Amino acid sequence: MKQSRTMSLVESVANIGVGYGIAVVAQVVVFPLFGIEVGLGEHLAIGALFTVVSVVRSFMLRRLFEAIRVRST
Repeated sequence: MKQSRTMSLVESVANIGVGYGIAVVAQVVVFPLFGIEVGLGEHLAIGALFTVVSVVRSFMLRRLFEAIRVRST
């Protein structure tokens, strides 16, 4: 069965939200191990920037693979 557009959107938003949360928690734990001390606001901003980069990367790769698929048919 094919996934509906609404459920695809829900899945994407959930994936981004969970990834953002994991990234922020990882930063809070890992940064001090490297002597990097920043406040929660900075952690949230850094996590948001990396999340945007991740979404753009994912979109670009999906479009690339779709273009490859179309050319091969």
